[in-house]
Amino acid sequence: MTTEQLYKIYLKNPQICTDTRKITASCLFFALRGDHFDGNKFAQQAIESGAAYAIIDDAKYALDDRFIIVQDVLESLQELARLHRKQLNIPVIGITGSNGKTTSKELIKSVLSQHFNTFATEGNLNNHIGVPLSILSITSDCEIAIIEMGANHQREIAFLCSISQPSHGMITNIGKAHLEGFGGIQGVRIGKGELYEFLYKSGGTVFLNNDDQTLSNMALERGLANTIGYGTGDHNFVSARLKNSSPCLSIDWNLSGEPKHVAFSNLPGIYNFDNICAAICIGSYFNLSPEKINKGINAYQPLNNRSQILETPNNTIICDYYNANPSSMAVALDNLNATDATSKVLILGDMFELGKESANEHRLILEKALLTKAERRIFIGEEFYKLKGLEDAEFYKNTSQALEALNQHKVKQSTILLKGSRGMKLESLLNLF
Repeated sequence: MTTEQLYKIYLKNPQICTDTRKITASCLFFALRGDHFDGNKFAQQAIESGAAYAIIDDAKYALDDRFIIVQDVLESLQELARLHRKQLNIPVIGITGSNGKTTSKELIKSVLSQHFNTFATEGNLNNHIGVPLSILSITSDCEIAIIEMGANHQREIAFLCSISQPSHGMITNIGKAHLEGFGGIQGVRIGKGELYEFLYKSGGTVFLNNDDQTLSNMALERGLANTIGYGTGDHNFVSARLKNSSPCLSIDWNLSGEPKHVAFSNLPGIYNFDNICAAICIGSYFNLSPEKINKGINAYQPLNNRSQILETPNNTIICDYYNANPSSMAVALDNLNATDATSKVLILGDMFELGKESANEHRLILEKALLTKAERRIFIGEEFYKLKGLEDAEFYKNTSQALEALNQHKVKQSTILLKGSRGMKLESLLNLF
């Protein structure tokens, strides 16, 4: 079956599903394969659960005409999304970067939703499967879309751009994330820069943080003509200054030559300053009033363990353990250092996907953590444990060991930074606090 023929079926059945546990009536089930599963085996179950059609790439599972056979299910999903994107005559904002992608995406959505029917990537559906699913979730009544794009190797962002075809885009930053797959920090720069490459060739618009010299240089190197700048300098389209950072950020901002406004956020951490500025810039670019922009900034409540403040009867917890890399670790420690609290405790878990740089990057973060003002410094994971022996620190090989130790020596009346890679499962410690 051709992509065009499949698209006609999709238009009549616009719900896509890849998990038989989440089947909706009259959806299309795409039988994706993985390293340890074969979606073809679940095609019949999907039909019995209410799917209108099952798209498969193994003919032996086709029982009747409700089973559509294609050469490769994943490629068919991607091509279907690519075709659907061509039918959408709306702005599509592509977002990538080492840190802050999801927070920026949610802030921008909150702002733009004050005026537009806005779609944004749900959760972390930002890879070669998630981006097509996101594009295919955009309905005809949508006025603007925000697509988050993640990557852990070069050419991935270029591929995702070929599907999502962003008309606008921004890179949050270039940091030490996925160093193993990218082959070092220069590889990250090249990989994330593929968004700029796409927008340069397509004549798209880039929202540029002019306070970030790396991003400014990347834009200059590519000769990007359509850039909309934001930052602390008065020459920017949107100029901003930090007004207050405790407990949450508030920002003075204005368009060039216009009166100043104040945006009050529910986000802690000075590292969120750039994310808020980006949302203000994009809202202003799409002609939202300052009142609507500020309302959108204030409406966003951080969730999903990203910059989330949790108050318990005994402690204040900075929940930032959705993911971690050296760059995000460093700014989290800076933020804890700047936080006004009588007692501070830092609990850091290992950072994953750092390859040959792992030992050195963990050592550098450990050294920075030892200089951070804190009553207790706790390090969890195999990489940090290799550095055991330094004074004024506790080391545990895994989260289970840390849980046992913390249960014996509880933390009370403190501000706690809880940060590590998702695989460390630091959320299992929450009940102790």
